[in-house]
This record gives sequence, C-alpha cells and structure tokens, in this order.
Amino acid sequence: MNLELNRIIRGDCVETMRALPEGCCDLVFADPPYNMQLRGQLHRPDQSKVDAVDDAWDQFASFDEYDRFTREWLTAARRCLKDNGTLWVIGSYHNIFRVGAILQDLGYWILNDVVWRKTNPMPNFKGRRFTNAHETLIWAAKHPRQQYTFNYEAMKALNDELQMRSDWTLPICSGNERLKDESGQKAHSTQKPESLLHRVVVASTKQGDVILDPFFGSGTTGAVAKRLGRHFIGIEREKSYADVAQKRIDAIEPAEAEAIKVTGSKRAEPRIPFGWVVERGLLPPGTVLHGARKGHRAKVRADGTLVTSDATGSIHRMGAHVQGLDACNGWTFWQFELPGGGYAPIDVLRQRLRAELS
Repeated sequence: MNLELNRIIRGDCVETMRALPEGCCDLVFADPPYNMQLRGQLHRPDQSKVDAVDDAWDQFASFDEYDRFTREWLTAARRCLKDNGTLWVIGSYHNIFRVGAILQDLGYWILNDVVWRKTNPMPNFKGRRFTNAHETLIWAAKHPRQQYTFNYEAMKALNDELQMRSDWTLPICSGNERLKDESGQKAHSTQKPESLLHRVVVASTKQGDVILDPFFGSGTTGAVAKRLGRHFIGIEREKSYADVAQKRIDAIEPAEAEAIKVTGSKRAEPRIPFGWVVERGLLPPGTVLHGARKGHRAKVRADGTLVTSDATGSIHRMGAHVQGLDACNGWTFWQFELPGGGYAPIDVLRQRLRAELS
C-alpha cells in the first residue's frame, strides 16, 4: 500500500496496518474498544435511559477473544512505528490492564501511565460503586534503550512552568465540541476531547511528524494533528464515522507555522561551553560573577574557568564548591551585573549564542 498522508483509510485496522509501509509513523495514538461488558440497559433515577457504549464494535465473546484482537493490533502498530517512535493507548478499568500486559509481552517499554481525571464524569446511577471519574493512558516506546521525542520544556510551559505530572485534569467531550448526527444524537459514543489529544501531540511529536490512529472514530486525532502542523493516517471501519471525521477535518484551518512551534528540549539544544562566552567578549576575563544567593563571588579567567578565594575550576565545580554541594548548574547559579544595574544569570548569554547557531 502506498503511503498517503492526511487521509482516512476505510477498512479493518489490523489488515490495513499490515499493508502500510514498515516504520511509516512517528506516533501511534490508539483508542481501541474497551470491551465494556455491559449487561442490559442502564437507567437514571428518573428511569430515563443512559446513552451508554453498547455498539457492536465494543462487544467481544470472551476475554480470550479480546486479548487475541489486542495482540494483533498492537503487533501491527509496532511494525508501523519508527524505531524511535512511541505509542499512546487509552482505556478504562475494563481493558487497560489487559492491554498493558500484552504490550509488555510484545516488547514495548512503558514510559508512563497517565491518569486522565475527568472534571465532569458520568455519575454512578446505581450507587453500588465509586463514580468512575478517570481513564488511563499508557505511553510506551518501541524499544527500551531507544531515544524518543518528549518535549519536556513545552509540557512545563503548558503547566505554568511546573513539571507536567502524570495526572491530567480535563473535561470530557461535551457541548459544541460533541459531534452530532443528522438526528441530533452523538455521532460517536466515545469521542475524546481535543484538549487531551493536544497534550499528547505537543508532548510527544515534532512539527511534520506522522501520527497513526488505527481507531479513528470521529477524527479527534486528525483534527488536532492538522491544527498543530502534524500529518495523520486514520483507519476507520465504519463509514458513518469516517464521513463525520472527514467533514470535521476539512473544516479546520491549520495554525501558522510560528504559532505551532513548541519549546524544545534543552537536552537537544547545541552545547555551548562557557569558554565561548569568554572568547566572544560577552564576559571578558576579570569579570566578577555573583552567586544566586548573595555572598558568593568568583572572577572569570581567560580559559573559561572561575577563580574564588581558595579554588579554581569550571562554572559548575565552583558553584558547587562555594555552596559546599556535590553538584551545581553553574549556568543558573552564577550571575553577572547588567550595564543598567541589576543582575542576570549567565545562562542568558548561552541562549544568545544558541540563537546565533539556529
């Protein structure tokens, strides 16, 4: 099968993935059937019927049958992933533990499990269990020792400069975002919110990457991919879902290139030795640096080392030395005096040189 990007392929997910070129995608996002195992209809206290997930595609005769299906699609998805690619799969308590065990058996390496905590979950109408207020996402790499994309700094920026945690509080898909069919009913019973996919895509892909969704449904993955400058391959068996998804995606205007850039990982940025700052004259030899906490001083030497009252060494070693620590990030600890007064960390000079290299 020729690889055509940004299209919805009608067909069985396993057979279609087996026909796709090997290593064709950077990310797989999978929202497979949960095998909800519903027994009869569910009603609210006022006896109105709950619009639950009772579609035929979510029904399996046994756990063995569901496990066999899970093993087949995870195997096919692994073949489609690039070696440095990752997979996200979402599920509930009905299926996620079985999925997790199988993907480990197939050689995937789990990076995180993420709890999506719903701000507006469906109540437990019978009052016999806790309200089921979350779903679980598993993020896994294809290989345990392979590099993979994680935009740590972008996730931190998205979370007001705090590390993004593995519990995400987001609303379920509702209101105007919820797609309806011609009769005014839900177009898809398990439509996921775009906010959830936005976070997944920003966290684990780069601009221009290819995202494969083998259970495309109403097209949330494709919609977010198009908006954020990524490519997608969607696989969907049901024509009604594929038609809704295509109409939805066609209506989306991609954001401009500058707007979809995300903060890159500092580990991926070019290495800038402190000596470059000195030889470029940004901090001439003899410049006095001050510690982030007052009372620590060091003088810059021509070879890019620092000298304190009793020792000489790198910006990191001297930062640790004056504080009595084992280690220190000298770029953020040491500060220089600004021409107009005040102080700034020497890291701003490193960033200036990095900008010249980009």
